[in-house]
Amino acid sequence: MIYFDLISRLGLTRQRARLLLLALFFAGGCGSESEKPSGEKRAPTVPVAEWREFGGDKGGLTYSPLTQIGPANVGELEVAWEYRHGDISQGTADEAKTSFLATPLVADGTLYFCTAFSRVVALDPETGAERWSFDPELRSRASGGPYPLSCRGVAYWSGKEGSGENACQGRVYVGTRDSELIALDALTGEPCPDFGEGGRVALREGIGEAAVWEYYPTSPPLVIGDVVVIGALVADQLRVDAPSGVVRAFDLETGALRWAWDPVPPGFEGEEDDNPGGRYRAGTPNVWAPMSGDEERGLVFVPTGNPAPDSFGGQREGSDYYGSSTVALSAESGEVVWNYQFVHNDLWDYDTPAQPALFQRADVGEGRPALAQATKMGHIFLLDRETGEALYPVEERPVPQEGAVPEEKLSPTQPFPTHPPPIHTADLQVDDAWGFTLFDQAYCRDLIAGFRSQGIFTPPSLEGSLQYPGSAGGANWGGVSIDPVRGLLFVNQNHLPMAQQLIPRAEFAKLDPAAAVYPDELYPMAGTPYGLKRVSLLSNFGAPCVRPPWGSLTAVDLVEGEVLWTRALGTTRDQAPFPLWFGFGTPNAGGSMATASGLVFIGATTDKFLRAFSSQTGEEIWRARLPYTANATPITYRLSESGRQFVVIAAGGHGWSESGDAVVAYALPE
Repeated sequence: MIYFDLISRLGLTRQRARLLLLALFFAGGCGSESEKPSGEKRAPTVPVAEWREFGGDKGGLTYSPLTQIGPANVGELEVAWEYRHGDISQGTADEAKTSFLATPLVADGTLYFCTAFSRVVALDPETGAERWSFDPELRSRASGGPYPLSCRGVAYWSGKEGSGENACQGRVYVGTRDSELIALDALTGEPCPDFGEGGRVALREGIGEAAVWEYYPTSPPLVIGDVVVIGALVADQLRVDAPSGVVRAFDLETGALRWAWDPVPPGFEGEEDDNPGGRYRAGTPNVWAPMSGDEERGLVFVPTGNPAPDSFGGQREGSDYYGSSTVALSAESGEVVWNYQFVHNDLWDYDTPAQPALFQRADVGEGRPALAQATKMGHIFLLDRETGEALYPVEERPVPQEGAVPEEKLSPTQPFPTHPPPIHTADLQVDDAWGFTLFDQAYCRDLIAGFRSQGIFTPPSLEGSLQYPGSAGGANWGGVSIDPVRGLLFVNQNHLPMAQQLIPRAEFAKLDPAAAVYPDELYPMAGTPYGLKRVSLLSNFGAPCVRPPWGSLTAVDLVEGEVLWTRALGTTRDQAPFPLWFGFGTPNAGGSMATASGLVFIGATTDKFLRAFSSQTGEEIWRARLPYTANATPITYRLSESGRQFVVIAAGGHGWSESGDAVVAYALPE
């Protein structure tokens, strides 16, 4: 059916369609026809595939060519194995809360992942038996800052051809909470002695002074060419001279610094950096989200945050040139090849949150090599990955200007894509207030009425301004998955309104940030005339003040540029007592994974389930109960033609749920 659907949609002959399908399968590593020595065709092989990168491949498709598990039999999935790593903290005075968010890799017959304590574990992918583990003996476990301990993944390098069985021929790289990049022998888990100092490279060199929780990597490094590239989280809203957002590339074998991209605008003439001992300029946009790479073109694609602090730009003096963008860097030199900005002078913490996804189809963007970027605003941008040009028209539309403080410098317009158009509601007025009862609905009406609300990009103000989508998105770090054969993009989103209020410095100094209790948050924004109060718009029953769904999964037809379907993602189970388990969708963190058989797997929710949806209809056709919430991205692999296809998810909780430590694998019965 897929084959004949492709013919009709592309207007191809059967022969041309067959050739296109074969080309796509070859590109995805799927089984295909091969030649016998006599030239006779062999029968098609059964698809076999590992999961060698955070996003499945370096381009972040989060897609597998595997077909053993499909819509007809997914209901038969059962737990094949479960592994518990034991690195759990619910949060104490001596240890921050953990959030186990890792996306495992499966490469050369071994499964690798990192825990929230930056420990790396290697398992047998088919049994879950531990092969080795490495403990970096994390020094920075203590609580501090707003973020749980987490590690989203590791990177793998198979080594040079012809290097034999030398130690560290294959390597696993991990960035730690201690701001170190560590290289491990993929076979033994021992640190590679020729990499940095005893297998470690210090990442704080040159970034200036910062608390241990203010600067460190959370997303995996990217291996491309002969370098490993890494960015870092920089804590939001603290100060104008926050640590630099520099992105660096290190030699895969020696750990020597090969290049550093400091996101300073060309010809920038701002005040000189006064970072004590800092080599890189303070306050520049950081790259905390996962990166992707194009090895053929030698490009690294980095999604950037915004200059510090996030909600006041009156002192940036143009330093936001690379902020809230996707930037293409040369993998060899770190030089900028192109950049595309999704928010001008970002005041809403709408930093680019997700891995850019690379794909190519003859009927999308005239067949040019494409990049899809999901954003917190509910905008999906489709760009030419070679030039950074938009594949379809993007309109610069006027945005609200009223209410901004006098020192602010607003952009009069913001970019809005048209193919697809925005997929998240972007306005919230008093009449949109929602509640379970008239009582809590009235509470929400009054709450909304207390803030300025002119639609998306309403500037932060002294009175307080609504922000919808909120700073958690729309999309977040889970990003998108793309089925390149069907031409479908899948993205999960949050639908959670917030409000921002600027508070003059003298008035803010009288407040006690420690007394702020969620949903109220206070941020100092030191070095500016204002502090920030931020609040999530929740009713007196604790539910979002907007009509459900509060979390969704959407399929976008990349060819037509239209939404194919949207479904509520998650239920109130595990957040509310029985019988108040409603399918309203929930806040979500983590991503989806698509397969060639027509399935989309996703956890991400505040309830303890892994789900599978039909990629064509959006019907939820399977769900499995997990030990903890699964706020990570699932993977799938099959190691041999006679073996089983496994679906694996890390279930380890989030800030909103119990911390855990489970890696759970599903497969069809033997």
